[in-house]
Amino acid sequence: MATKSTYKCSKCGYTCECYKDRGFFGQKISMIVCMRCHTVQPLTVGGIIADVAPSFSSEYGRLCPQCMSDDIRIWDESTCPKCGGRMLDEKNEEFWT
Repeated sequence: MATKSTYKCSKCGYTCECYKDRGFFGQKISMIVCMRCHTVQPLTVGGIIADVAPSFSSEYGRLCPQCMSDDIRIWDESTCPKCGGRMLDEKNEEFWT
């Protein structure tokens, strides 16, 4: 079952939602860090949308949805993009599709 939960930085208080597993249409949400705007952002990858738009089949060549920068990295689910502190899972899981 696909879930999302909130992560919060123990140092500066920055929060973001993190998606896990695959959605109803087989899509995965990859969590990326933008090196320009210093945020964690979701990118839809795979699933039905990738059958129609092949550019959605991976994270390669994608842009940050917040600022359109191409300087993105896969988020390690622990490092705060704002201050470098430790992000902690607040264990408030919800289902997503």
